Amino acid sequence: MKKHNLLIISIVIFLTSCVGGQLNPPYVYNTNPAYTWGSADFFGAYYSDYNNKNNVISISLFSDSLKLNSIGNLTGTGQYLFLEDVFVSPTDSVLPVGTYTVSTSGLPFTVAPGLKDTVDNQVFMIGANISFYEGNPDMSIQKLITDGSFTVTKSGKLYHIACNLKTADKKDLKGSFTALLPFTNQSISTPKNTIRKPLVYAGK
Repeated sequence: MKKHNLLIISIVIFLTSCVGGQLNPPYVYNTNPAYTWGSADFFGAYYSDYNNKNNVISISLFSDSLKLNSIGNLTGTGQYLFLEDVFVSPTDSVLPVGTYTVSTSGLPFTVAPGLKDTVDNQVFMIGANISFYEGNPDMSIQKLITDGSFTVTKSGKLYHIACNLKTADKKDLKGSFTALLPFTNQSISTPKNTIRKPLVYAGK
């Protein structure tokens, strides 16, 4: 009798985990996006006040139907890869070819890992991260990137970026980009006496 009751309970649990007799599979995000457009910003020696003289670049890559509307908001579905605080040498003002590793060192050819930073009781994601804009808005999500690397090559004016990254939930994140990568010099619009944010990655 006890075995019979356990069997009935097991069947009930199994059926309640199904919809229409089918198991609900876990939601799958695109782990190998084809980024079709992007841009980069040059900030110069942004962390010079914190004993880091290396130049800093941020890279934004977008896929699928993601577009900017007339007021600058991102719309559509797809993936948005944001590589904040990519470190290059003090002599580089654009993105040199090579392999960049996720690291807290602040050395050339590294990119700061994604982490959560709290400012005035508000939590922000900084460093490397990816945003998934899904057809079902409830499934849209932003993930931190905490490990891996990406490789940059050039063919004429075209940049090619191949990603081999890993998110904080231990998922592999590939993805590639081949297109023009417009650069904006943000260093000339920021006064030198502006208080810089500290290099929060150090020691994390």
